[in-house]
Amino acid sequence: MKKIKSKQFRDFPKDYESLCRDLLLPRPIHDKVEYQNTVEVTDAMALWHDDFTPDQADYFKLLCSQIEEYDTANVSWPELTDTEIISHLLKENNLKPSDLSTILGGSRNLGGMILRGDRNLTAKHIQTLCRRFNVSADLFLKRA
Repeated sequence: MKKIKSKQFRDFPKDYESLCRDLLLPRPIHDKVEYQNTVEVTDAMALWHDDFTPDQADYFKLLCSQIEEYDTANVSWPELTDTEIISHLLKENNLKPSDLSTILGGSRNLGGMILRGDRNLTAKHIQTLCRRFNVSADLFLKRA
């Protein structure tokens, strides 16, 4: 499959049939080029999810499920510790260890203690982090 040309969301069709015809016919992803094409379309759409038509929302969900299926079958993710995951989430959101303490609702030292490995995450901490950073609890529990 050849690489698709980049488009901006404002140029995307509004109905499902046109989305499939003009952008990318949703189907299982078989190789890296198809994967990159699918990711490019979903990336272009992701910033505008609040403005989706119902057909665009369905199309986006289907493409995301295809990406997830491909990732599950083909991508091996490194095993990360809770502290590595939390550090990454903090960095991506321009937050400091003291912000982690605030997020978790504990003492001002709690964030630093968790990041140093002096304290373990509790189930409540995991729930709070998942809500705050919009991630699945599986991120923390798969290694538990």
